[in-house]
Amino acid sequence: MKKLKLILLIAILAFGFTNQTRACTIIAVGKKASKDGSVIVSHTDCGDNSRFKVMHGRKFPKGSMAPVYWGLQDVRQPLDSMGKIIGYIPQVEQTYTYIRSAYSHINEYQLAIGESTMSQREELKIVREESKQIITIEQAQIFALERCKTAREALELITHLLDTYGFLPSCVDESECLAIADPNEVWILEVFSVGPGWVPGNGKPGAIWAAQRLPDDNATLIANWSIIKEINLKDKDNFRASSNYKSVAIERGWYNPDSGKPFIWQDAYAPIPREWATSRLWMFYSKYAPEIKDMPDRNLKSPFDTQNPYIQYVEPLSLYPFSCKPVEKISVQDVMAMQRYTFEGTIYDMSKHPAYFVPDGKGGMKYSNMATPFPTRNMRELLGITWRRNVARGGYGMVAQLRSWLPDEIGGIYWVYLDNQAVGPYLPIYCGIQQIPDSYATFDPDQFDDASAKWTYDEVDNLLYLNWQEGFKLVKAEQSALESAFFDEIQKEEAELQSLLKSNHNQALKQISEKVANRAQQNVDAYRKLRKTLITKFTNNRQGINFQ
Repeated sequence: MKKLKLILLIAILAFGFTNQTRACTIIAVGKKASKDGSVIVSHTDCGDNSRFKVMHGRKFPKGSMAPVYWGLQDVRQPLDSMGKIIGYIPQVEQTYTYIRSAYSHINEYQLAIGESTMSQREELKIVREESKQIITIEQAQIFALERCKTAREALELITHLLDTYGFLPSCVDESECLAIADPNEVWILEVFSVGPGWVPGNGKPGAIWAAQRLPDDNATLIANWSIIKEINLKDKDNFRASSNYKSVAIERGWYNPDSGKPFIWQDAYAPIPREWATSRLWMFYSKYAPEIKDMPDRNLKSPFDTQNPYIQYVEPLSLYPFSCKPVEKISVQDVMAMQRYTFEGTIYDMSKHPAYFVPDGKGGMKYSNMATPFPTRNMRELLGITWRRNVARGGYGMVAQLRSWLPDEIGGIYWVYLDNQAVGPYLPIYCGIQQIPDSYATFDPDQFDDASAKWTYDEVDNLLYLNWQEGFKLVKAEQSALESAFFDEIQKEEAELQSLLKSNHNQALKQISEKVANRAQQNVDAYRKLRKTLITKFTNNRQGINFQ
């Protein structure tokens, strides 16, 4: 079984099917660290099931049981299907409305959750078919969004479910991190498996977990690796942990209490870090905490630096703190820019590989218009380009903007993207939405569909490969125009919607849904037009194929 799992992991990494494989990035910003006073939490690369659906709150008879599902991320099942039932927990009498996808993120009360798969020690991994654990992290997110209004309530519920029913990894048997946020605070929860042999009711927790509150004036980034360090359980306002959080490490020889050294959670349970994690930490902290001592210099001096291992630092994970007070306050637009980051101008910039510099016909060299920060596997094989892990990758993702001074229906804005976020636009969805626009609820990865927003953005992404450098300028201009208009419109319409929510709540909810639908259509229409522009301007008939 272990050999089979190893072969599967190698295949996944080799062929690039990594949307769900330790590819998610979380950025979380406290309310005193953001430019507008909102709490911000984000999540990139959120799995394959990028279809959104409003799941309305429901009433249940007392004593009902709620099914626990496996397969919530499966995009090939019908939109109304949740997957295979693998267990049950007690149901509540009233659930809340939330927006469902592969990893459900936000509910009607501005409770929002971002996810990032982490790495864990081999000894802690389990095989689903041989184990009794049933709570995946995406299922825990749904239960929290259905039943909780605040981050602390969600933290308490999720950890209770993990302790009681057992944590079941759903992403290559790895551990998980959640950033659980409401308009007032953010909690970071890290969850590791307990290993094989656990059974419910044996008196032992079904997971190893620790949680730390993000200071209000701080921001942080989670890049598929643990960030929690020392844990002070006497400080209940800022730390929580499972009853076995230290004992498992002692029993397995990962921590010696007689050493005189403090117990460092990160050191005990996370393996040695890898470059695709530390590079994103560097991206964040080099910008917002440049005072950190021994911060590596990864600025590109020459295209050949991308190939020079002697200048590529592999720094210890301990270099980076749990969080920092950013040197400048962070906006929603800043988070979007970080989500779109491709390490431009650094030694990790795939678009600056020497293979993209070609003879200019005048005895010198020029930069090819084909240069892209997203070289396909075939391009990398042909040109000999080393793959680097961008923040921008594809799939789908979000930025949740949570604002305490406004009604929940409009205070929470769920900014979502589909496909490659560097190419596609964000769509602002109010928490009070009653129905998702059809184009954002439609996607079949096996069949192109012009009614699908994701396929529309993906087609634009593909056409860019005709002339990436020139075409991307056109895409960025359209993207910027759409998003700037949305930010302006939201600022202007908030007072009107707030007043309408008081005078005619149902009409306000109807308007909210209509505004989201109109903006979704604007995005899709703009990118359909971009398709025509790109194919017209950069058709291969203009690329010297049929004539010079």
